[in-house]
Amino acid sequence: MSRVLVIIPAYNEEATIAAVIAKLRQHAPEYDIVVVDDGSSDRTAAIAAGLQGVRVLQLPYNLGIGGAMQTGYKYAERAGYDVGVQCDADGQHPVEQIRALVARIEDASGDVVVGSRYVADSDYHPTFVRRVGKSLLSRWIDLLIGGGITDTTSGFRAMNRRAMSVVARTYPEDYPEPEALVILHRHGLKVIEIPVNMHPRQGGTTSIRPHGAAYYMVKVALAIFIDLFRHYAPRKDGPAHGSQQR
Repeated sequence: MSRVLVIIPAYNEEATIAAVIAKLRQHAPEYDIVVVDDGSSDRTAAIAAGLQGVRVLQLPYNLGIGGAMQTGYKYAERAGYDVGVQCDADGQHPVEQIRALVARIEDASGDVVVGSRYVADSDYHPTFVRRVGKSLLSRWIDLLIGGGITDTTSGFRAMNRRAMSVVARTYPEDYPEPEALVILHRHGLKVIEIPVNMHPRQGGTTSIRPHGAAYYMVKVALAIFIDLFRHYAPRKDGPAHGSQQR
């Protein structure tokens, strides 16, 4: 049986963190949980620390989602976990479907499994601008690496040890999910996606405003282009294998 760690990056999520952890306990009680508090100014860390069996890693200041997730993956790798699952603290990610992500890692369908909002009916309804932007970003990534992943910005994803080893050493900053797919592909890791039913945000505010969507698109696209020419050291477990596909 795999040792699974659920990594919850959290920044000022005091309104939702307890409910998310309660649902995790209900649907996957055997999975371990670590909350990476990304320099919150509210009671996020205190609430999480008061819940039984939850490990809290407190960053001294806000590093952004990239820094928070790299911290979680480093912890997972050093603690010897077989699978690491990213689950956001705002209630959007369907924790009742978390076992489906882990199952596809365990049956070796892929090294990374992404939960996609766009291959199933969902309660998640992004604005027109964000939907178009994400579609263009997905096409850009598909043009570069192939595979047909439809939800490149989804943070609801699971990784095996090989993938965690990569992102523990090299993880993008700012809005890292799309760029991470390119990095993982360049290491020869296989990424697949499965349909999930995302929920509306239960609290807090999004870090990407509608007027900033175009800036976000350009910034991520440029970062991905640079990644194509960046040299990465080989993984310690030997030559990369597999290919990116849906």
